[in-house]
Amino acid sequence: KQSEAALCMYKGARPSRELLASPERTFLLVLQARAVRYGGGDGVGADTGGRGVPVRRVGGRARGRRAQPVVRRAAPPGGGAARRRRPPRGRAGVRGGGRRRPQGSHQELPSGTSFYGTGEASGPLERTGKRVFTWNTDAWGYGSGTTSLYQSHPWVLSILPDGKSLGVLADTTRRCEIDLRQESTIKFAALSAYPIITFGPFDTPAQVVASLSHAIGTVSMPSKWALGYHQCRFSYKSSERVLEVIRTFREKGIPCDVVWMDIDYMDGFRCFTFDNNRFADPKSMVDDLHSIGCKSIWMLDPGIKEEKGYFVYDGGSENDVWIKKADGSPFIGEVWPGDCVFPDFTSERIRTWWARLVRDFISNGVDGIWNDMNEPAMTTTTKTMPESNIHRGDADIGGVQNHSYYHNVYGMLMARSTYEGMVMYNTEKRPFVLTRAGFIGSQRYAATWTGDNLSNWEHLHMSLSMVLQLGLSGQPLSGPDIGGFAGNATPRLFGRWMGVGALFPFSRGHSEAGTVDHEPWSFGEECEEVCRLALLRRYRLLPHIYTLFYVSHKKGTPVAAPLFFADPQDTELRKIETTFLLGPLLVCASTLPDKGAHECAHKLPNGIWLPFDFGDSHPDLPVLYLRGGAILPVGLPIQHVGEASLGDDLSLLVALDENGKAEGVLFEDAGDGYGFTQGDYLLTYYVAEVHSSVVSVKVLKTEGSLKRPKRNLNISILLGGGAMISSRGVDGEEVHFTMPSEFEVSSLVATSELDLKERLETIRPIPDMDEPSGQEGTELSKTLIVLKSGDWFLKIVPWIGGRIISMTHVPSDSQWLHSRIEIHGYEEYSGTEYRSAGCIEEYKIVRGHLEQSCVEESKVCLEGDIGGGLVLQRHISILTDNPKIVQIDSSIEARSVGPGSGGFSRLVCLRVRHTFTLLHPTEVVVAFTAINGSKQEISLDSGEVMLEGGLRPNGEWTLVDRCSGLSMVNRFDHRQVSKCLVHWGTSDLNM
Repeated sequence: KQSEAALCMYKGARPSRELLASPERTFLLVLQARAVRYGGGDGVGADTGGRGVPVRRVGGRARGRRAQPVVRRAAPPGGGAARRRRPPRGRAGVRGGGRRRPQGSHQELPSGTSFYGTGEASGPLERTGKRVFTWNTDAWGYGSGTTSLYQSHPWVLSILPDGKSLGVLADTTRRCEIDLRQESTIKFAALSAYPIITFGPFDTPAQVVASLSHAIGTVSMPSKWALGYHQCRFSYKSSERVLEVIRTFREKGIPCDVVWMDIDYMDGFRCFTFDNNRFADPKSMVDDLHSIGCKSIWMLDPGIKEEKGYFVYDGGSENDVWIKKADGSPFIGEVWPGDCVFPDFTSERIRTWWARLVRDFISNGVDGIWNDMNEPAMTTTTKTMPESNIHRGDADIGGVQNHSYYHNVYGMLMARSTYEGMVMYNTEKRPFVLTRAGFIGSQRYAATWTGDNLSNWEHLHMSLSMVLQLGLSGQPLSGPDIGGFAGNATPRLFGRWMGVGALFPFSRGHSEAGTVDHEPWSFGEECEEVCRLALLRRYRLLPHIYTLFYVSHKKGTPVAAPLFFADPQDTELRKIETTFLLGPLLVCASTLPDKGAHECAHKLPNGIWLPFDFGDSHPDLPVLYLRGGAILPVGLPIQHVGEASLGDDLSLLVALDENGKAEGVLFEDAGDGYGFTQGDYLLTYYVAEVHSSVVSVKVLKTEGSLKRPKRNLNISILLGGGAMISSRGVDGEEVHFTMPSEFEVSSLVATSELDLKERLETIRPIPDMDEPSGQEGTELSKTLIVLKSGDWFLKIVPWIGGRIISMTHVPSDSQWLHSRIEIHGYEEYSGTEYRSAGCIEEYKIVRGHLEQSCVEESKVCLEGDIGGGLVLQRHISILTDNPKIVQIDSSIEARSVGPGSGGFSRLVCLRVRHTFTLLHPTEVVVAFTAINGSKQEISLDSGEVMLEGGLRPNGEWTLVDRCSGLSMVNRFDHRQVSKCLVHWGTSDLNM
């Protein structure tokens, strides 16, 4: 029953027994009550306790010996199957309080298995050795070690050593730990029983992802305009500014289809309202945008201002739609408008109420809606609402439950309600919704992006892996904020990011308030030209990208896929992160500041891969290859989707395989609406073949009732090295032309390679700049110092004595400190009346089973002039004799101060300000023994606490994360310390 409830949330309808048992649904529900091993003959899913239904490989599918899949519960640690427990008496359906033991499961696979998936996750593409917690979190400025982001996908894709693949889904909406740190082992842990659903094994990872998508739902077919370029800013402050931006795109010949309105269009951040001064006539503005081929998308948050007289609040209160506290009163949390209430999207009645508001809002000319802050996020320390809040969910998705049950699906259910409101307004248009928070299956209702990233090279690099991970987890329509959201991009960083971002499935530039302008022309002429070329590439490739989305919508395959999809048996491809596939199209990018893609050595899969361009090769653009045996449909270079028509010239790029053959497919329809579901489309299968040096290109077959338009067909045969021969014909008719001789091909290839080399040498790349434009938020783009030894991996900015911006504990894969822009980080100094000669601190992670790492010395000494004859010195080292410990020795040295000062300054003190990231704020305490001998424990509920005199820690205090089971010990000499402060911030802790 719980499995059916969860599947209801995935599919949006109650699954039947027949659906679950259908052989077309290539998955098996199995509870991993004990360790499960990949056993070969009987396949995956055999319970080692002997009570399972072994899976057999039948006709390429995984099937049980019985028609009905077997569902069991995850077991508590220690073995034995977990029993289904009734909720305690009291409020119906609400789980009781008290700390429960995690329900664990694990699956052992062959040595050498590689893990992927886990949904929206920062860090490397391969997830082997990593750990993720599925708890939707507002993770502004996240780092590579952040373990909880905006979306939850309790899903792991496993590539076995022989290239065969399987996927494992923990069917729970609650907070879930995905632990992949033990070699070739998948571990899940959550606080309530849940089924494990195993997909496969299959011959390829594409089959596994398709199988997952058939279970959770494939992506909704997007409108073609939604696949164009999107321009966004937090915020364009007026309708005049919005129109100015889009008119500049048109004047400069840079393609763009959509402009976005962030929260500043609202009246005091009240959803469903418009500012009477800055957006006085939104319908008129939208009409002006439509006249120049641009759509508009507007933000709606879940937080509704608590204010009598505000029509949304009044209507919601009358209809009793708000999430409740445990005492039955509406929960009030603080967001942008101040005190807010929140719709309970777990109820169909309340989703319908919201959908009607959306329907009326769309009548202003709105083309799409952006759901933000829907984790749900608050501006409080916990960053979300209390887990004790009550949701009145419908019976088919779990009924009345506390917030911990529905937290991870709240954003998806909001997106669903928004999607349904757009359908209410116009059933003839495909809705476009973008959601920040989501759950596995959200792709049925919304696109997504990778959240509030940073303007630096690390986040450019991570953006590729993050988009690919989402695709491997069933969400193909995603992309990052191109250029980075927080901080100021440099010209080269922005141009390089646009070069690859223009080829992501969802392509949008976005930047934060207070940063410099981040439009394509904002970084100089060289960057502007790269952005123009990159986006023209995207628009030429739109016929292909649109076709990939149709295939994904029908079959569930990713749009952008990792390189190893081309050859899962080649283990060397499994860690490559800067190259990805768009069907048979291979994109090779560079995320190195000092090297363009053409200067990097790219590992290519086995087979024929032929480079090509559109006469647009540039040192700051990715290199493109087409797989031998493929035909790529290409359109005209247009400024927006509305400029194109079905009668436009069509181009086919042909890469013949070793047998002289190639094939490709093109999907065409009206670009919007649902006529394609009734057969009003044209799906064309093209083939090419060589016979006696003559190439013939023709239509093999077609599907759909849409009549083929009369149009010219331009065919180019790729020869290698960027060389090609071309011919023209009429689409639908067979085209013939003669291949050149081997000598002629060699000559053409050599000439093309020389021309490309000379062109790249003459083109001026985007100039490199150490300093980004603007005053603040610049230090993260500087070159970092990295310390890596023993148990620790530190990143340090050589800045006023050296600020640590990242402290990662390697054995536990836990990131304890993550500095963001300007504020936070390890420490700062400040003017005050206190005096200090400095202090020494040590950090160590405590957990029973962590083993000693290798010993190697690693240290750095930095200093910075802070004025007044004073120098801040910092010695940061990972101890040679005990690499479990990071030691930081900080001091202020008086180089030239007044006589009689004793080497101290009365103007400056050393204030240690380590701001630690909290993954689980409500599960964290600061524990210590005070100098007076008392035992102290400071939690979030304690608020800000100042400790002086005998209440100071006696040389040691510990940051305890009860959820992850880790503690960080911070030791210091209490004789060097005057005061200690504990301050709870927004998802972080300042000690």
